[in-house]
Amino acid sequence: MLMTRIESIALELGIAPETVLAGGIGLGALLVIWGLLAAFQRDRAVERIAAIGGTRGNVRAEHSLLKAPEATPGRFMKAFVPADRQKRSALQRKLEMAGMSDAGALRRFTLVRIVLGIGLPGVFLALLIAARTPDLTLPLGLSERLGGLSGMATYQILTGLVAFGYLAPLKWLGGRMKERRLRIEESFPNALDLMQVSIESGMGFDAAMTRVGNELTNTSPEIAFEFLSVQRQVQAGRERDAALRDMAERTGVETVRAFANVATQSLRFGSSMAQALTTYAEELRAMRELRAQEKANRLPVQMSGVLASLMLPALILICLGPIVIRYLNNF
Repeated sequence: MLMTRIESIALELGIAPETVLAGGIGLGALLVIWGLLAAFQRDRAVERIAAIGGTRGNVRAEHSLLKAPEATPGRFMKAFVPADRQKRSALQRKLEMAGMSDAGALRRFTLVRIVLGIGLPGVFLALLIAARTPDLTLPLGLSERLGGLSGMATYQILTGLVAFGYLAPLKWLGGRMKERRLRIEESFPNALDLMQVSIESGMGFDAAMTRVGNELTNTSPEIAFEFLSVQRQVQAGRERDAALRDMAERTGVETVRAFANVATQSLRFGSSMAQALTTYAEELRAMRELRAQEKANRLPVQMSGVLASLMLPALILICLGPIVIRYLNNF
């Protein structure tokens, strides 16, 4: 059946069937090879920086903490990645806010969108061709359902599949960003308390940040990743102010941005870091308590709607039921 379909396509195009088959195999192999290269391409500069002062096991663990420079998209990727550097940076920032800050995150995310945007319509077209092929029966009654589709219905389904395959990853990315921000907001006051205790015990700011990051690896991996990323960037020669600002932008959490500003001002003007963190920790705890009170105050309003929607039909039935029954009996 497949060879018959290939021969019919070749006759329509006016070329040999062997050419169509060879071209399809070559194109599929090229896409597979390009996808594997894009997914597993490594940055040698990041590996050399990560190898400074660490064992081989630490190199693997800290490889993702260093941010590689943004790579310019190739010829094929330019058709799908935003050509504008500002738009491309905005997408890269969203990926970082979702926890995907490695060098190949943008390529992999774009590749997934391409595969879904092309693969889902391709699977549907393959099923449609198989359903309309004589002497070939698809399971679950797909032959009758797909065989009876009109041209407009087929076009609408293809358009919906393309839109879903290309836009669904963005929806998933937004949900992951929201979940990561919520986890950071809930765990950051505890991390700040640990920072305060470490600094009051005599540690410097960098040592305290590294210690807290190592301690929170299991309980709060997001904050641990951000703290250790800042320290690895500082060790690699980046300005501390820039690393802290980048952490604030990467998380997208207002409390982390305020912490970066407090730490930068304290280090710049020589004020007491322990006192600044103590004051800010108290403010964070007060803000967390106010958010909890706000959620508690919203519960009666939210519950009233649910109770009304569930109890009102029953009350109407109890009140009007006897009247309706008496009316039906009389007439």
